[in-house]
Amino acid sequence: MEKELPLPTIQQSLTVEMEKELPLPTIQQSLTVEMEKDLQMPTIQQSMKVEGAELPKRSIMTRPGFGTSGRRVSLLANHFKVSIKNPNEIFYQYSVSISYEDNMTVDNKIIGRKVIDKLYQTYSSELAEKRFAYDGEKSLFTVGPLPQNKLEFTVILEESTAKGSGSHSNNGCSTEPSKRSKHTLQSKTFKVEISYAAKIPLKSLSLALKGAETEYVQDALRVLDIILRQQAAKRGCLLVRQSFFHDDSRMFTDVGGGVTGIRGLYSSFRPTLDGLSLNMDVSTTMILKPGPVVDFLLANQNVKDLRYIDWVKAKKMLKNMRIKAIHSNKEFKIIGLSEKPCNQQFFSLKVKNGSNAGGSDEALEITVYEYFVKHRNIEIKSSAYMPCLDVGKPKRPNYLPLELCSLVSLQRYTKALSVIQRSSLVEKSRQKPPERIQVVTDAMTKYKYDEDPLLASGGISIEKQLTRIDGRVLEAPKLKFGSNEDFLPRNGRWNFNNKKLLKAQHIQEWALVNFSGRCETSHLSRELINCGRNKGIEIERPYTIIEEDPQCRRFSPVVRVEKMFEHIMAKLPGPPEFLLCVLPERKNCDIYGPWKKKCLSDMGIVTQCISPIKITDQYLTNVLLKINSKLGGTNSLLAIEHSNRIPLITDQPTMILGMDVSHGSPGRSDVPSVAAVVGSRSWPLISKYRAAVRTQSAKMEMIESLFKPLANGLDDDGIMRELLLDFYKTSNGRKPTQIIVFRDGVSESQFAQVINIELDQIIKAYQHLGESDIPKFTVIVAQKNHHTKLFQASAPENVPCGTVVDTKIVHPRYYDFYMCAQAGLIGTSRPAHYHVLLDDIGFSPDQLQNLIHSLSYVYQRSTTAISIVAPVCYAHLAAQQMGQFMKFEDLSETSSGQNSVAETGSIPVPEMPRLHKDVAGSMFFC
Repeated sequence: MEKELPLPTIQQSLTVEMEKELPLPTIQQSLTVEMEKDLQMPTIQQSMKVEGAELPKRSIMTRPGFGTSGRRVSLLANHFKVSIKNPNEIFYQYSVSISYEDNMTVDNKIIGRKVIDKLYQTYSSELAEKRFAYDGEKSLFTVGPLPQNKLEFTVILEESTAKGSGSHSNNGCSTEPSKRSKHTLQSKTFKVEISYAAKIPLKSLSLALKGAETEYVQDALRVLDIILRQQAAKRGCLLVRQSFFHDDSRMFTDVGGGVTGIRGLYSSFRPTLDGLSLNMDVSTTMILKPGPVVDFLLANQNVKDLRYIDWVKAKKMLKNMRIKAIHSNKEFKIIGLSEKPCNQQFFSLKVKNGSNAGGSDEALEITVYEYFVKHRNIEIKSSAYMPCLDVGKPKRPNYLPLELCSLVSLQRYTKALSVIQRSSLVEKSRQKPPERIQVVTDAMTKYKYDEDPLLASGGISIEKQLTRIDGRVLEAPKLKFGSNEDFLPRNGRWNFNNKKLLKAQHIQEWALVNFSGRCETSHLSRELINCGRNKGIEIERPYTIIEEDPQCRRFSPVVRVEKMFEHIMAKLPGPPEFLLCVLPERKNCDIYGPWKKKCLSDMGIVTQCISPIKITDQYLTNVLLKINSKLGGTNSLLAIEHSNRIPLITDQPTMILGMDVSHGSPGRSDVPSVAAVVGSRSWPLISKYRAAVRTQSAKMEMIESLFKPLANGLDDDGIMRELLLDFYKTSNGRKPTQIIVFRDGVSESQFAQVINIELDQIIKAYQHLGESDIPKFTVIVAQKNHHTKLFQASAPENVPCGTVVDTKIVHPRYYDFYMCAQAGLIGTSRPAHYHVLLDDIGFSPDQLQNLIHSLSYVYQRSTTAISIVAPVCYAHLAAQQMGQFMKFEDLSETSSGQNSVAETGSIPVPEMPRLHKDVAGSMFFC
């Protein structure tokens, strides 16, 4: 590699405090060796122990300035200005311990809040009438100190509980002895200990807003957020992190399967360049549809008659749900189902025998059905032949007939939504900008946040109007198509009507396979060939069209794929260069994963899966954009890219990385996370990428396999080695002297880890290839999961595509900005939030913002500007697609993939099957 350009080491700068996943498969040894020979890469010196080398710690950079390019536009943001009149006030934090009489700790947040509320009512004078904010767990905050540093209280909570003959206190069928029928007040005693923990000066916020680094900023913001959460809790809201949801059926959206979307509000105090602000937004979460349990089961299992309920599935689904018994108006938690139906489930009913002198108990064996009909005079109809709900304790069952039970409202549903549920939710929760503005401004007026006694004692007041800001609209980059045609996108969109692709591939040896019985494949193939011709792609007639034998549809997906490949190999003289695969469903088709793995990992064949509903020119054009990219073609380039005029990138060999980690469904800790990194190739282009994908520990956000030295200490099997070798090979033997990293999916609390842990791994991989000089780095985090929205000040439409904001609502110290590159046609556009953590390359704000804007126009799958830079989207697609490889591995008996396992700690992580060398360098993820 080159030595002519000595490179400076990464600059050390400024310190910072900001907030907010994979064991690894081995790279094919033959491929690595072959590439190294081709590239004549120098080997690492034996004496260099890179993995042990300690690199200096880096700090997040501060803002170097502001952008000026683009036309001005007047905007509103959903931030409400906050004033602090008493900045010298101090929040006192106290640790709270709540326990029952037997010293068992209280873990239930609802009970905890009730106890603390009762404590204040009972002992407010002992607390010097001090108001406090309780976080629902183990912390309590006051303005100014409590009378003593350590306080202990006894709190008694009383609940009215009906007790009746045979049903005892639970109002169900229990094996417990009963007492005389009466209503009593059942009381529970709690011990509460409050002890001083820390001081949090409000002044730390004022200093931070002036750009200073202060110790307690995050703590002070947390206290303010807890005060708002406590308000919501007292109104009976469901609290989900920073969001709260009222029990108001007007806010419900049924998405099917017994699941309901509920619309609420998100709130968070944020330090900004314009001072402290309250970020308020509309928020949505999922809850169980309240109402009869029977109705929920029918909807959840998508059946119309109770006879078809799968009770094994029902038992698993219902566990831990809260229900209300209609006949007693009491709430219970479901622990399971009875073993037998209601009319066959016996239990011992203990009753007093009045004829005996001693009045001894007598056990009466009776069914649940008989008990409710004869002893409670309650008619049981539909659920007589169904299992009962068990709402007792593990060794003390308490049975309730299903039809007497109703699901309590505001119970979160945390499982992954189906594709149909998700699309229904998205469609029903869209809000146009004026509607969203109305919701948040009405909330500010209605809930009167700044009238809270705690906020008032700190002199904190909140304005009721959205913040007015100035934005800038960047000019769209000019694109280059085939026939040397230039095109300037309008409103972030373009098309290929009467246009040719820039570099169209010639598709010669290909075949079409059909797993769907409803697709006319001959017509599809003719239309695809005709459409390709119009776009400049020469497509020969398919070598063969293979229809799946209908008899095969009863086999497992893996077997169906294997049988299809047997037909392909029998009919073709050799492996085709491309396979077009027609699937029976568009989303979540169980053939997709096995098919992709067989083609990309086992055979090395480029493939495109489709499931056409209607074959139109627009549909086929979109399919051809993907096919052409996967086969190595180029649909369009930026005009400045085509003419080698990209500032700071054309001058020095520059590599662009997109990094993302995809996690399994919520609650699935057994599913490994998938890390994907895409790296640009063929410098000076910035539109071509190669992906490297690995599995890693479940829910691990930091990428573990960027640099992975093997046991021999000489070889590296990490992601970066693969991408660096590819860059070198495709860029005329040039090594990258500049690397731009776009990192997706991390919160502010993880920024320091990105520029220290992950960046260190990238540098070590670079050094392991024998280099002593290291490249200059620019590291940018791209966030979409935030709650800042931008609106036009004088128009109801979404902000124009290319809108950028780097003033007022941005961080008072660090380098961040918002950009809305896409054209929002439905709902309210969400801007991307870019945080620049490091910039050794030295972009000016305008240069960096224009580069990021341009990278939203190089997405080869689309003819629109996308909402976040293309490398991040590609990394997400690669992780998503190769993650499908893992979903069926345990079912595969005929697959040639090896079921190797990588160990991370004590939890084994299955290794991701590697891509075949023939497709590893392709944009297979398009």
